[in-house]
Amino acid sequence: MDGGSARSLVVSKTLRGATAIRNGAAMTERDAGVGPEVIPRRDQILIATCILLIGALAWAYLMYPNSQASSARASQTAMEGMRMPTDMAGGVAGVLLTFTMWSVMMVGMMAPSATPMLLLFATSQARRGARGAPTLTLLFGVGYLTIWLGFSVAATLAHWTLDHAMLLSPTMAVASGRVAGALCIGAGLYQLTPLKHGCLQHCQSPVGFLLSHWREGSRGAFEMGLRHGIYCLGCCWALMALLFAVGVMNLMAVALLTVFILAERVGRGGAIISRVGGAIMIGAGLFMLFVG
Repeated sequence: MDGGSARSLVVSKTLRGATAIRNGAAMTERDAGVGPEVIPRRDQILIATCILLIGALAWAYLMYPNSQASSARASQTAMEGMRMPTDMAGGVAGVLLTFTMWSVMMVGMMAPSATPMLLLFATSQARRGARGAPTLTLLFGVGYLTIWLGFSVAATLAHWTLDHAMLLSPTMAVASGRVAGALCIGAGLYQLTPLKHGCLQHCQSPVGFLLSHWREGSRGAFEMGLRHGIYCLGCCWALMALLFAVGVMNLMAVALLTVFILAERVGRGGAIISRVGGAIMIGAGLFMLFVG
């Protein structure tokens, strides 16, 4: 074979390889389509019902202590009764209660914004002909929540440390207005960083995430959930830290943060919403520092 023929053969193989790659990518994009009609209606109802039920149970758990306190008395004594007993049984029972509170709160706050990703993941599995799409979706969700359970451990340790240092108010907010202001400023500044923007982009584009991080099988579904949870944590951890500034049991603040996170993820102009929110947090933090 002469040199010209050899070069022609190499070029031909290269072109065929490139064509195969393009075809594979196109097939993957079709697999990641958003048409809900691909999922059997029974599976759609099952997945949506599970998400709604988990979110509703989480919010019911969070609202119960507040309704008890408001019906009993709205005084400082009632607020103190809501405080997690971190000194009970050598601190073990209190720490477990605090961890449960943080875990349930993370589920209640993050379930709405995770719904588009979970439904798209189920759709993608159905397009690929995978059996047991609800089970694989459940594993994806478990991997996702595992990351937030890890964050709940860190938040519980921070809560326990602040409580034993007597730096928490009865509403589970930091007792110092200056520290609360610093937390708001820190969260606001993080909203403007490239790391926040990069993580937010991953959370805003479920299709892009699936195309970039697809894994097959049950283990793959769990690993994808973990990876998505890491991006989500990188996007929202500073917002969660704001709860120490405004009060962990402040359900109005929890609800506002939930709506803000959802607007960042699925609303138009999510990046603008994120930056405007960061500017507001910085302004609120400066005000707290000034009056604190």
